[in-house]
Amino acid sequence: MQGRRRWRIALLLGIGVLINYFDRVNLSVAHEALHKDFGITNEGYGYLLSAYVWTYAALQLPVGVILDRFGVKLVGRISAFLWSVASFAAAAANSIGSFFGARLLLGVGEAPTFPANAKAIGYWFPGHERSLATAFFDAAAKFASAIGVPLIGAALIRFGWRISFALTGVVSFLFFLLFYFVYRDPQDDKKLTAEELAYIRRADQETQIHTGSGQPAPLAYLIAQPKVLGLVAGFFAYNYCFYLFLTWLPSYFSALHMNLQHSILFTSVPWFFATFTDLLVGGWLVDALIRRGHDQSRVRKTVLIGGTVLGLAVAGAMFTSNPAVATLWISISLGGLSAAAPVGWSLPSLIAPKDSVGKVGGILNFGNQLAGIIAPVATGYFAGPTNSFSRAFAAAAIILVFGILAYIFLLGRIEPVPEPVNR
Repeated sequence: MQGRRRWRIALLLGIGVLINYFDRVNLSVAHEALHKDFGITNEGYGYLLSAYVWTYAALQLPVGVILDRFGVKLVGRISAFLWSVASFAAAAANSIGSFFGARLLLGVGEAPTFPANAKAIGYWFPGHERSLATAFFDAAAKFASAIGVPLIGAALIRFGWRISFALTGVVSFLFFLLFYFVYRDPQDDKKLTAEELAYIRRADQETQIHTGSGQPAPLAYLIAQPKVLGLVAGFFAYNYCFYLFLTWLPSYFSALHMNLQHSILFTSVPWFFATFTDLLVGGWLVDALIRRGHDQSRVRKTVLIGGTVLGLAVAGAMFTSNPAVATLWISISLGGLSAAAPVGWSLPSLIAPKDSVGKVGGILNFGNQLAGIIAPVATGYFAGPTNSFSRAFAAAAIILVFGILAYIFLLGRIEPVPEPVNR
């Protein structure tokens, strides 16, 4: 009987993303504290929120190449160490400029996370288990906001914003140690049984991941493929909404005349719901339907497009100033988008040519992080001095419509991109 080592690896990756997002959301609850200490405006705060995404996005294409060259283990170790250093640097910042620099370093450290995780899942899991395995780390991004916002908010209220950043640095360094001693690729993992390795290898025909010395497809070739472009455009729309919620929800609820404690609690509700839909629908249900013989492409595309359509519920928050009603609309939107997210993140290993998953993951996350740069800054301008978020929600809904069209007309059937001629 095949073992369960691969699920321990999925859990390890999930823990990494959980801590990774603690480092990101700690800034979203520090708005008032930073305004008090540094006099930062909404517009300036929007730039600060997006700062780590600048380096994060800039490194996505190089990271894909580096991952395909040096592998998940080495890149993952360096990544986790750097992002822990960045949190300590933020805690010690004595000006907006030095704080900005710490957030840029955070982007450098966290840049490999999702492409590396996508590549690791491809190594460790057959295709019919990949959605649930991906949901382990993708749901962790939502769960981090659900529990991280109140926990970090409590630390900030009790000890101040510097201690809250230092605490995330400590937790990040502990994960670096955990990853260093636990993660190996399947062929190098001494705790992986022969039976489980054979089970994973039997699925080679389902995946384009290979650990041999094949020639990866050129980056320019992959960028020109309609399937890759469709996936990137659709996920850009998802990530625009994700970053709007990730970075501005506490401030949005504060703008509805709530104190910090209540805005933190209301912020947590949509993220808890998103964690549930991510794991149950995007993870378990997709794999269950595929195991029962349903067409893999149809199942994945139905959840991918259906979840993104539900994301349009963000527009409902434009028409209310009632926190409970707004929370309902935002929960539906974020829940739908989160159900679609694991499917999207499982696609690089399903559509990439041989030995090119790192590159496709890097291209995908480059598009994601462009959205991560634009959303916080644009929302800061949309909110302006009046703290009105209606225009921000309207823009998110319009972008989602374009994302849905990209999934339908460019991505097409979920199957490998043809290998380049004369590779």
